Amino acid sequence: MFKKIFTKNSQSGGAVSVLPLSGGDIGRVRERCRALVRKRAAISAGISAVPIPGVDMVSDLASFASMVEDINKDFGLTPQQIEALQPHMRIAAYQAMAALGGTLVGKVVTRELVLKLLRKSGAKLAAKSATKIVPLAGQLASAAIGFVLFRQMGYQHVEACARVAQEVGKTVLDKEQPAQG
Repeated sequence: MFKKIFTKNSQSGGAVSVLPLSGGDIGRVRERCRALVRKRAAISAGISAVPIPGVDMVSDLASFASMVEDINKDFGLTPQQIEALQPHMRIAAYQAMAALGGTLVGKVVTRELVLKLLRKSGAKLAAKSATKIVPLAGQLASAAIGFVLFRQMGYQHVEACARVAQEVGKTVLDKEQPAQG
């Protein structure tokens, strides 16, 4: 059975970091974060319906960056929270993040980093922008595309965080089990 790990962070005056490690804890955090993603995606879709070009992109960048930071925090995977972990757990977290590749897990999220990630979805973004030219129907299509894109990218980040937490949990479980010989 897994458990939550509490570690003291000496840099923040004794603040406590929480990393969900059990399947149940990870599942609860995952669902809470997926709800956050849906909420922010709906807001993004509403802004996408505004017929002013560029407003949605600026809003999406800020909202997505903020959302990623919130998700990282909920999973205990901000850079500060990771640094506060016990060394073997910190190593496990960094190894799991490296195995996932170019994700935003455990990183300081900047608009430039989010923009780079959004550029990977360039065709969908171009379609979203192009649909605004057609009155009303184009705005609705733009909102729908924006919602789906934002939600998909948010869900991918939630799953990446969950995988990192699971890997750290496995490391903790392996370390706590007595050696058999």
